[in-house]
Amino acid sequence: MCDPKEWIAASLLPGVGPVTLARLRQDGVDLPRLLRGEISLPQGIRLRSDTLSAVHDYQSRGELYARTERLLEYAEQQQFHLLSLSDPNYPELLQQIPDPPVLLWVRGDAGVLSMPQLAVVGSRKASRAGCRLAYEFSSTLSASGLLPVSGLALGVDAAVHQACVDRQAPTLAVVGTGLDRVYPHRNQALAAGIVEQGGAIVSEYPPGTAPLPGNFPRRNRIISGLAVGTLVVEAAPRSGSLITARQALEQGREVFAIPGSIHNPLSRGCHALIREGATLVEEVGQIIEQLGPMLGALVPSDMDQKPDIQHEVADNNPLLAQIPFDSIWLDQLATELQLPMAQLQSGLMLLELDGHIEISGSRVRRTR
Repeated sequence: MCDPKEWIAASLLPGVGPVTLARLRQDGVDLPRLLRGEISLPQGIRLRSDTLSAVHDYQSRGELYARTERLLEYAEQQQFHLLSLSDPNYPELLQQIPDPPVLLWVRGDAGVLSMPQLAVVGSRKASRAGCRLAYEFSSTLSASGLLPVSGLALGVDAAVHQACVDRQAPTLAVVGTGLDRVYPHRNQALAAGIVEQGGAIVSEYPPGTAPLPGNFPRRNRIISGLAVGTLVVEAAPRSGSLITARQALEQGREVFAIPGSIHNPLSRGCHALIREGATLVEEVGQIIEQLGPMLGALVPSDMDQKPDIQHEVADNNPLLAQIPFDSIWLDQLATELQLPMAQLQSGLMLLELDGHIEISGSRVRRTR
C-alpha cells in the first residue's frame, strides 16, 4: 500500500492535472513510485521543470513533503477519508472516465460512493417550479434506491440535497473547494445535514482551496463520472449543467432532461439536450426503466452464491420472498441476506417499480 502522503503530494504536483495524469498512467508511470525515487521517467516522457523540482523537493523532504504531512494530519483530525486511484474503495465508475481525480477527499460516509448514483443538476437561479421538480424527483429517486448526487450550489443542487436530508436519507455533494469550506456560505446547514443523514461531501481539492471559478467546471466531470446517468432539471443554453450533461455523454452515461415551457429561458438547455438525443422524462419510472440494464451491470460478479435479485416473476423472486409485510430496516435485511447494500437496493428498486414493496426512509415492507 502507498503512503497517503504520496498520493496527496501527487495531487499537488504543479503541471500534473487530470489530463497529464491520464497520459502518465497510460505510459505506465506510477506517481507514488516516482515520488519515492523507485522509478525514473520512461524515455520520451517529459514533465515541466517545476514538476520535476517539486518531485525532488518531496524526495528531499522539503516544503512539498511538509505540506503533505500537514494536510494528512488535518484530514485525520477532521476524520476525512482519502481515496486514491489505487484504493479498492475508489468508485469504479469514476475510475473509468478518461481523467479521474488522483485523490478524493471525503467528509462523511465514504461507503455511499459505492451505491448506484444519479446526478441531478440544473440552474443556480432555478424557478420555484424547477426547484420543486428537483426536490420531488430526488426524493423519489432516493426512495427507489438511487443515490442523488449534485454540486451543493444554490437552486437545483440545493433542492436535490434538501430532499434527501428531509427524508433522512443519504446524498452525495461534489464541491469545487476544499472540505474545510462550504460554498456558497448559506449552504452551511445543508452541508451539515448531508453528513448527519449518512451522506458525504467529496472534493478533489485539498483543504484550503478557495472557490475559484475554474474549479467548478472541472468538478462537473466528477459529478457525471460517479453516476450511471445525469438528469437535467432546468438549464440555460450556456450553463454548467449542460457541461455536466455533455461530459456524461462523453463518458458513455445516460442523459435525461425534463422539458418545460417554450417561454421559459431555463427550459432551453433541456430542450437542446432532448434534440441532441437526451431522454425526455416526466417521471422517475422512465429513468429507472432506461437504466435497468446498466444497474444490473453494477451488481458484483462474485455473488453466485447469493440470491439472484434480477427482475423476475414475483412468485419466483427470492428477494421478495425474504421481505415481510411488516416494515424491516434495510441494513437488517442486507445483513440477513448477506448482500452488499448497493446490490440489495438495485433489486429493491425493481420490486418497487412493480408495486410489490414500499420503501419509506430506511425501511421496506412487502405490499402484495
